[in-house]
Amino acid sequence: MTDPEKIQFKNRLKQIGLDLIGERIKAAKAAIEQAQQAANQEEKSSAGDKYETGRAMGHLQKDMHARQLSEQEKEWATLLSVPVDALYRDVRAGVFIRSEEIGFFMAAGLGRQTIDGISVFFLSPQAPLAKILEGKKAGDHFSFNGKDRHITDLY
Repeated sequence: MTDPEKIQFKNRLKQIGLDLIGERIKAAKAAIEQAQQAANQEEKSSAGDKYETGRAMGHLQKDMHARQLSEQEKEWATLLSVPVDALYRDVRAGVFIRSEEIGFFMAAGLGRQTIDGISVFFLSPQAPLAKILEGKKAGDHFSFNGKDRHITDLY
C-alpha cells in the first residue's frame, strides 16, 4: 500500500466511524422523543399512582437516552479532532496498527468493524488496550485476546 493509499484508508476509517456515531446519535434522539411522547401520553387513571409512575418511568428513560446522546456527541467531537492526514511511526490518536489478522484504528471506541474484508477494532485513545499499545512501533509485539500479536505495519 502506498503512502497516499494509507492516508486515504485512514480517512475512510474516520468517515465510517463518523457515520456509525451519527447513526447512534439519530437513534438516541429518536429514543428521547419516544420516551417524551410516552410520558406525555400517560393518561390519568382512577388508580392515581399509576399515572405518576408511568410518567416517571418515561422521564427516567428520557434521561438515560439523553446521557447516551451526550456520550455519543462527545465521541463524535473526539473523532472529528483525530488527525488522519499524516503517517505515524508510533502509536497515537489517528494511527492505524496492522497485525497479522486484524487492525486497530486509534480514534474512537466503536468496537470491531469489518472494512474491505479486514477486521478493524476502533479503539478509544483512553482504552486499556490503547495504553498497552502506547509507544509501540512496527515490529513490536503485544498481547490481545490471549494471543501474542506482531505489529506488521503502523501508519
